[in-house]
Amino acid sequence: HVERVYDLAIKFAKQEKANEKIVALAALLHDVDDYKFVGVENASKLSNAKTIMNKLEVEAEMQKEVLDIIGNMGYSNYLKGIRPTTLEGHIVSDADMCDAIGASGIIRAVLYAVSEKGNGRIFEKEVFPNIDITAKEYNTNVSTHDTDGVINHFFEKLLKLKNLMLTESGKEEAINRHQIMVDFLEQFFIEENVPEWQELLDNYNKKY
Repeated sequence: HVERVYDLAIKFAKQEKANEKIVALAALLHDVDDYKFVGVENASKLSNAKTIMNKLEVEAEMQKEVLDIIGNMGYSNYLKGIRPTTLEGHIVSDADMCDAIGASGIIRAVLYAVSEKGNGRIFEKEVFPNIDITAKEYNTNVSTHDTDGVINHFFEKLLKLKNLMLTESGKEEAINRHQIMVDFLEQFFIEENVPEWQELLDNYNKKY
């Protein structure tokens, strides 16, 4: 994930004419203090990112910019009304969100669900998604909530990301990745014979 985000962020940085060093550092360090690994309380401290940059003797001003990016990106922060404010922050945020969607995003969602961090839930046709999920609901028990599951995750987060891009580069990349997910869901609902879910997807697409 980190390598893909890095590659995409550098690509965006070149297109957007941003500071590639800041983008590179933020992309490489953006998940070292992820709440899913270090807990919600520790995540906000960004201790791992600070330690790594201090060991690498990164200058103070650059450290400040990188930490500001990491501390303000992510879907959980978006739900709280928090977004990165700099061009470099916009780029890393877009690259991170782009990697959550498309073919790689689908694989990531499934792998996480069946990992020790996930709950093993892929699709329960009687459990519909909490489409307007709040930050508090999304982070219940750190990484799971009542409607959590791979297919519901599309509706609660992944299908929304296309509209959260902050750069033109991100918007362009997200369009294709978004369509891959829609195509996947349409086929999945056909195979599962759940027309009510196809109707949900159609209405969702109209809304978002």
